[in-house]
Amino acid sequence: MPLQYVIRDKKSGFEQLKAEEVEQIEALKPNEVRVKLKAASLNYRDLTIAKGEYPQAYNIPVVPGSDGVGIIEKVGDDVEGFKPGDTVIGNFFTDYIDGGPTKHGLYGALGGTHDGTFRQVGVFPARILVHAPKNLSYEEASTLPCAAVTAWNALFGSKEHQLKPGQNVLIQGTGGVSIFALQFAVAAGARATVISSSDEKLQIAKKLGARYLVNYKKNPDWAKPTLEATNGVGYHHVVEVGGEKTMGQSLEAAIVGGVISSIGFVAKQGGSSDLTSVIVQLLNKNIHIRGIYVGPVNMFADMIACIEENDIHPVVDKVFPFDQLKEAYNYQQSQQHVGKVVLNIY
Repeated sequence: MPLQYVIRDKKSGFEQLKAEEVEQIEALKPNEVRVKLKAASLNYRDLTIAKGEYPQAYNIPVVPGSDGVGIIEKVGDDVEGFKPGDTVIGNFFTDYIDGGPTKHGLYGALGGTHDGTFRQVGVFPARILVHAPKNLSYEEASTLPCAAVTAWNALFGSKEHQLKPGQNVLIQGTGGVSIFALQFAVAAGARATVISSSDEKLQIAKKLGARYLVNYKKNPDWAKPTLEATNGVGYHHVVEVGGEKTMGQSLEAAIVGGVISSIGFVAKQGGSSDLTSVIVQLLNKNIHIRGIYVGPVNMFADMIACIEENDIHPVVDKVFPFDQLKEAYNYQQSQQHVGKVVLNIY
């Protein structure tokens, strides 16, 4: 019988992560697809769900895992565009197919309200599937649903504020979303600045095309050197993953009329941004702040076309075997990685 991981409570953390046998589903409903998972990748969200700290809705028990790629074993009635043998990836959201975000569309998600990808075999609605990029390995393709779509949405999701060649982009960190944002920005012909706490990680960003590098441990007031890198012009786009501890400096670094994509809240250093100061900068510079929460299936498909056209390969930091999910979680939590941490399932 196939194996899967299950989170059964909000208090046991990573210690509850043990593979369990499960009966394979043979009878599929219309528009369902059974997939043999080949690889999955970890996200910060997965850590917070396992620890009972995730601020959005999720079910208990639940099979964790937001990202994964696999091969179709069987399709139900009325499935169009997919057949057994196809390599597919599931979108993060289960009901966000196209158009703008809605309350309903942003509710259901893999690894939270719906069973996710940390399992050997799973049944998914065909509506959330996309064909995996032809140029990527299973491990690479498994990294796309959360981090890559989030980065793509940040830079290209708003028709009014899409990133253009020659514009300046400020990217915080070297985690999954940040590295994808760097790769997409470089492919679009933009000028990217990356900030990180590690010179070693910054050198990896440089190899990926970052023009300017700033170590925020050595430069706590990092907005100043990042502005100097643009000769005082500032940034058309800021990929903001830190949250309240970094928002003030993100506003300082942005150009008048610039876009700040608010994606995360991972910053552990720096003082909290004063709300009054933030609002003053927001008003004075006419900044557009976009809250980014992954994206729809049609956006995923557009991103895959770009990945194939530009032969973009995700940065996979480390691959763990399926029976070492607990170790993978601990490594992800240590923040030693650059890019993505992957689970090899089959």
